Amino acid sequence: MFSQVVQYFQSNSGQYWQYVGQHLFLTLVTLAISMVIALPLGYLGSRLKPVASFCVAFAQVLRIIPSLALLFLLIPVIGTGMVPALIALVVLALPPLLINTILGFNEVSPLYKEVGTALGMTSRQLRRQIEIPLALPYVLNGIKLAIVEIIASATLATYIGAGGLGTLIFTGLGLYDMTYIVIGAVSVAALSLGAMLGFDFLIRKVRKHDKSSYSI
Repeated sequence: MFSQVVQYFQSNSGQYWQYVGQHLFLTLVTLAISMVIALPLGYLGSRLKPVASFCVAFAQVLRIIPSLALLFLLIPVIGTGMVPALIALVVLALPPLLINTILGFNEVSPLYKEVGTALGMTSRQLRRQIEIPLALPYVLNGIKLAIVEIIASATLATYIGAGGLGTLIFTGLGLYDMTYIVIGAVSVAALSLGAMLGFDFLIRKVRKHDKSSYSI
């Protein structure tokens, strides 16, 4: 198996990195779109209970929709390619982003806001200097969960012609060749693990900074 993997990279390294690039592009674009939608909506949900209730219910509904089923439902409407894959992945990424954004802003202690108000801060200053920094670890955790979900689910985008590392996995399944499956699966797992460890490190740094900056 090891020699077959080495042989694949010797003869197909350019193709492999093309798949990695497609996978990362799909992941990053999906994450960017999801954040543009979820972060403002989550912040609004932390301020208005009806919006929060809607976001939670919406996130719960999205969680029960299988990603593969959503992909196939979009094919008759939009067709195949990048666009339906992006829509399906955005739908999968929204729940953790929405829930963690609402949770993060709700967890900001009123005491910090009272101190800021007493110091003469405006609502904009309170939001920028107190609320967002203190909610950031929760928001980052939501982003971490979302990006891991996207990386794993993006393998299914191969079914509708969006490319990515899933091409290796499904090629291996079609050819009954474990070499392709192992390379694709290990690559997806490595990307997911790298993203998770990177965000865990960033969250720890932000929390450490918050403790030193906002200790009362």
